[in-house]
Amino acid sequence: MSLKPKVALAQDFLLQLAKLPASVHSKVMKWAIQFQTDPRSPGINYESINGARDSNLKSVRLDRDWRGIVFKPDSGDVYVLLYVDHHDDAYRWAENRKLSINPVTGAMQMVIFEQMTEQKSFTGAVGTESSVSYVGETPSTETSPLFGALSDTELMSLGVPQELIATVRTICSEEALDTIQARLPAEAYEGLFLVAAGDSVGQVLQSRETRVDQTIDTNDYAAALSTAESQSRFVIVDNDEAMLAIMNAPLAQWRVFLHPTQKKLATGDRSGPVRVLGGAGTGKTVLAMHRAKWLAENCVSSGKKVLFTTFTRNLATDIEDNLRTLCDAETLGKIEVKNLDAWVSGFMRGKKFEHRVVYDRKQDAALQAWHSALAMKDASLDLPDSFYEQELEQVVLAQGITTLDQYRTARRTGRGVLLNRAKRDAVWPVFEEYRGQLASRKLKEVDDAYREVAEMIAAEDGDGLAYTSIIVDETQDFGPQALKLLRAMVPNGQNDLFFVGDGHQRIYSRNRAAMSRCGIDIRGRSRKLYLNYRTTDEIRRQAVALLEGCEIDDLDDGYDETKRYKSLSHGPSPEIKIVAGQEAAAEAAIAFIRQWRTAHGEVASICVVGHSEKSRDALAQQLQAVGMSCVTITAQSNHANAKEVVHLATMHRAKGLEFDCVVIVTPSSYLGDAEVTAAQRKLLYVALTRAKWGALLIQTH
Repeated sequence: MSLKPKVALAQDFLLQLAKLPASVHSKVMKWAIQFQTDPRSPGINYESINGARDSNLKSVRLDRDWRGIVFKPDSGDVYVLLYVDHHDDAYRWAENRKLSINPVTGAMQMVIFEQMTEQKSFTGAVGTESSVSYVGETPSTETSPLFGALSDTELMSLGVPQELIATVRTICSEEALDTIQARLPAEAYEGLFLVAAGDSVGQVLQSRETRVDQTIDTNDYAAALSTAESQSRFVIVDNDEAMLAIMNAPLAQWRVFLHPTQKKLATGDRSGPVRVLGGAGTGKTVLAMHRAKWLAENCVSSGKKVLFTTFTRNLATDIEDNLRTLCDAETLGKIEVKNLDAWVSGFMRGKKFEHRVVYDRKQDAALQAWHSALAMKDASLDLPDSFYEQELEQVVLAQGITTLDQYRTARRTGRGVLLNRAKRDAVWPVFEEYRGQLASRKLKEVDDAYREVAEMIAAEDGDGLAYTSIIVDETQDFGPQALKLLRAMVPNGQNDLFFVGDGHQRIYSRNRAAMSRCGIDIRGRSRKLYLNYRTTDEIRRQAVALLEGCEIDDLDDGYDETKRYKSLSHGPSPEIKIVAGQEAAAEAAIAFIRQWRTAHGEVASICVVGHSEKSRDALAQQLQAVGMSCVTITAQSNHANAKEVVHLATMHRAKGLEFDCVVIVTPSSYLGDAEVTAAQRKLLYVALTRAKWGALLIQTH
């Protein structure tokens, strides 16, 4: 009995399938199912393509006008659906392409030979396309080649196809590298710009966990398809159900194709906690979801689950909705998605705690408690009320200090005001009184709730918790007590904790937390994602410029930088307008939205972001007054399925979401001089990087 042939779909095939007319789409779907069932069927007439550079690329007839392009090597039982189009266009696509195996990495790679003008589709929206021309492959006489010192083997180990080595050797600038980006596999482009930024080939390969010491059979296409690099552009389908599931949702590329680094991080056992950093749009949440899926399918013992947690409720809702499209019912049943505050509240209710958690100290009961505590101030110290609030947040709550003795020896780095022992003794009664006032009202500060829950779990040795692993998204927004709680919630060991985050996007946590100080050891298990899949490079550069001068941490007492991040797409630079007042801002937003919809269609997703709820609601009212349908993003709902509407959000609520186009309205101070606070700059960075293709920043004065 012969083995079943191996059938795979190329990413290009799925992207093209999504563009087909409905009548043709259904016809291709039906044919593809039959093809997957038996690609050796006598009814499939494989025709050679005259003039094709790759004799393994064959044409198959779908009907009188439409053709599929299939990779069918002479040896091995492998079939790859590469492309589908009108007869002449399909042949033209195939003529200058070759599917080969990288002799160093073993990855299957599509090589495009000719200089060409390629149309890059507006991803996720309908409308115009931007042209990218690949020209100028002659080395400059004014500058030396960027990669002249690398051997052929080193270039191929980075992912450069053997056939493009000569072209890569002519590159003398980052701009020249960008001109051939679409001809390079993603891992090759990433590896080259990292080397150009100063990394060594060895550093890149170590971070990727790539082995280059294996003997590669460049004719073994079945083995090549098993590599993480190949699976970033080809997906193996072994039954009709898998084929239908993938082809029925062709635009959800994140469900099927992962960058090789993401693929490796998402799968396989890890010896302890893992931290993954990455700028906005680098796929951190996508990676976290795939990691949760792999853990649920491979590592969850009976009665246990994977907990997927994040900071805000609406992000948790969005993640749960996406996991439903990624996982089958059995796998989804092994994953619990809940933001940490909701988890803590549920735990406290389960333990019959009567206290409610204070998330906003300006609420009536908490505010009364705080005012009562301030009455205990020692007037001789002459310290303002703001000092006590910051000392509470940044020292007492952040470090879990509960006694005067602990406060006497507490670290106060960066607080500015020096306090000797006597002064600390004089300050402490305010904090002690505040906790007492809260307790009398059956209230508890959120950091104290985290600390006490962690202590309860530790006292019970964690036996009562049903988690084998915890996935943490938006880690930068969790303070020290939250990280200590997460550490307590799952036993130390294999696959225990998996964190993704970005210090550039810290907009919630008042206290920077270092993992190592919270009992979380990530040594040897720290990685970074560099490629931005969401925003154009023009938007990314504008967003990064907002953070100039801001000190960005790496979530573990180190520092992060942005020079190694790159976007894969290009588009118009963000527009900046200065207007007088909210009404003029709304008029500018309306004009921009109308212009955008004229160019790209009503289905383009658009979000208008205000700096406050008051600003957001005023903008919504003015947009609705001119007949625009609007929905407001809240803690409970992102309205992800709403079509042909304008979304409205605050900067905080827009976090974690993405739209084709974003309009941001802020006071002029947000885009002002160096007096703008780091917190405001980070808010702008988060809001601007929600945009995939178009952005307008409106300043009001």
